[in-house]
Formats: sequence, C-alpha cells, structure tokens
Amino acid sequence: MTWGQCEAGHGCPVTMTFAAVPALRAEPGVADEWVPRLLARAYDPELRADKASANCGMAMTEKQGGSDVRAKPDGERNAGFQIQRLKEKLGNRSNASSEVEFQGALAQRVGEPGRGVPTIIGMVGHTRLDCVIGTTTNMRLAVAHATHHAAHRSVFGKPLIDQPLMQQVLADLCIESEAATLSALRLARAYDEGDRAFVRLGTAVLEYWVCKRGPAHAGEALEVLGGNGYVEESGLPRIYREQPLNSVWEGSGNVMCLDVLRGLAKEPALLGGWFGELDEARGTDPRYDAFVAGLRDELADLEDVERRARRVVEKLALAMQGSLLVRHGLPASADAFCAGRLAGDAGLAFGTLPPGIDARAIVEHHRPRAGPSSRAAAKTRQVLHLHASRAPTFPSPTPSGSSSERTASPRATSSPTTRPWPTGCSPTCAAGR
Repeated sequence: MTWGQCEAGHGCPVTMTFAAVPALRAEPGVADEWVPRLLARAYDPELRADKASANCGMAMTEKQGGSDVRAKPDGERNAGFQIQRLKEKLGNRSNASSEVEFQGALAQRVGEPGRGVPTIIGMVGHTRLDCVIGTTTNMRLAVAHATHHAAHRSVFGKPLIDQPLMQQVLADLCIESEAATLSALRLARAYDEGDRAFVRLGTAVLEYWVCKRGPAHAGEALEVLGGNGYVEESGLPRIYREQPLNSVWEGSGNVMCLDVLRGLAKEPALLGGWFGELDEARGTDPRYDAFVAGLRDELADLEDVERRARRVVEKLALAMQGSLLVRHGLPASADAFCAGRLAGDAGLAFGTLPPGIDARAIVEHHRPRAGPSSRAAAKTRQVLHLHASRAPTFPSPTPSGSSSERTASPRATSSPTTRPWPTGCSPTCAAGR
C-alpha cells in the first residue's frame, strides 16, 4: 500500500508475477522451471534461455490482454507471439498494454486438459486481491492530498479544513478510505492464513464494492483542490484516471456479483462463515445490528436474486466493513459509518453525513503530518531537488539502432515547493509534484 502510492503502473507486472505461481504449480514440471525465476530477487533484463529471473505477463483469449513473454527456451524470438498494437488507454499508461495474436506460438500446457478455469482461478484470485489493495492505495493517497491541501489553504479568514462543510466532505472521504483499508487488510490476511471460505466469497464481494467506490472518491478529492486539482501537477488527475481500472480488470462489477452468486449456489456454507464474522461485532452498535438483520432477510428470499445481485453484494460488503470498523477502526469513523452507510442517514454524495458525527476527529486522524521538524523536512526537499537536478540521461531505443538521448524534463528540476510535504506521500510522489 505504501509503494503503490508513488505510481501504479508497476503494480500490474508485480501482481501478475506472483499471482501466476499458484497456477503454475498445477503443472509441476513447468513450475520447477519457472517459479524459481519468478521468485528471484534480482532482475534480469536480457532475452535469453538461461535467464535467472523473469516477470510474468497475461494475455486474454480476445484482443484485450497484454504480455511481454516472447522468448523460446532456445533464446530465439517466439515468432508466433505477435503484438498487433499498443493500446491508447485512459490511464495506467506507464504499464503498456497490447493486443496480441498467437500464430503457431510456442506454449506449455498448465493443468489438465479441460480444467483451464479451475487451474487459472488461483491466479485470478490473487490479482483480484491486488485490485482491492490498489484501489485502497489510491484512496489513501487522495485523502492525503485533499486533507493536506485543506490544512494549508485559507478561505474567508480561516483554514479550509476548519470550514464546517469542508469538514463533512473530508470526513466522508476519510471514512471511505479507512473502511477500504480495513477490508483490504482483512482480505489479505485470509490469503496469508489460507482461509479458503473467506477468500472465495470475500474476494468478489470486496473487489466489487471497494473498486466501485474508487472513481467517485477520487473525483471528490480532486474537487477539494478546486481548479488546481484538475492540473496534472497536483497528482489527483492520475488518481482519477487510475481508479476506474480495477473495476474493469479481473472482472467488471457484474462479473463480480455473479461470481458471488455462483459461489453461494455451489457452497451455501460460505454464507454461514461470512455471518459468523459479522456476529463478532454483534451488540457493538444497534444500527449495525439492524443492518445485519436486514441483510439476513434479504438473503432469505432468493427469488429473482440475479436481478438483485448488486444490491445483495453491496450489503454484504457494507456489513463486513461495518464489522471491521466497529471492532478495529477509529470510534468516530465507526460511528459515522454506522450512521451514514448502515442506517442510511446520508445522501448519495460525499459530504452528506448526518449531524452529530465528530468530523474534526476523523479528519485529524487521517490527514498526514509534516516531518519531525521543519529543518528535516526542508533537508528532504533539498535532497529530492538535488537528485532531480542531476537526473541522468538515458539512451532511447530507436528502430534504426541509432542512439539518442532524453534528458530530465524542466519540471523535474524546478524549485521544490515551500510548504511542508506530507509524510503520507512517498518521496517519489513528492518529487514528481
């Protein structure tokens, strides 16, 4: 979650590399050859047969997948792997995606014939986990930008962060980020502990809801900065373009919801395990208890459930987030979540939480702080500026093989900002802004 805040383009190759391991292990011979390379700590950029390390790519059966696995065991180019074009994507541009065709390409079978989906599902689960984590990461970064800006911007004679209406907006953004963070960590724990029941149901439920909330959350955070938030240097436009992606890759919202229904139809006991965890928070808040009771009633009638799939999955997710918040979250956040998300005493937009919540406590808990001292923060900025001004030149590959150079952009060597940078943002992010 920390390194994902600097730039999200590297996340997909890393995810694909570790997520491929469970699928490869379905074919021991292939796993023995490739898993040690995928787990290696040193990066080998050469295209040759005896590579000590490798990354893994994915390609779909239709022209929507991207990959860069083009070498045969003898080190020759896999001529049957043909890249048709690079896609002009909305965002995530540092992670190139291509359309490919396989024309007599060399391939190795993984798993038994006719068992392709069961073999690949372990990989899909891990990539979906990272979709949840990636969206959560960008939510946190958006909150850091929005709350930091509001703390240093004065309007009508006092800081923006002290304006009552802005406090409502910021608190709502913080609550969403906190709920997503707890959800992502709980799901990751299930993978670490081998909790198959939670993994099977929770991955689809939480990817649907957390990733669905990401785009609106990014748009509201951008608006906090006003016109400056619409400018690339603010960092918010990149987040705004990035957030819809995780609701598309590894399964759109409808796919996730239908996957939940399939899982419950095949293994009804999954629902008992879900409610078992929800019951751990029983009695902590009457609004939470009432919401969980309503969820049980919703699931008691399965007639026309496919039409209601989004409604059902949303409630499953909200109930789990409420359970996690009342047990592990900031008390003020849990109170606001139960009032606004579970009891329904809020509007459809961010910033419409009901009266009586402690918005200030929520915002103060989530907003980043400057370093331990202003001198230390200034020293950090000087170091970042020094590195940017000494950026090396890199050879740019050209079809003809001639060498050319590209230097650091003028923006990279501009004077650093004078206001303290939030420690919640990584040095790379700070340098880029």
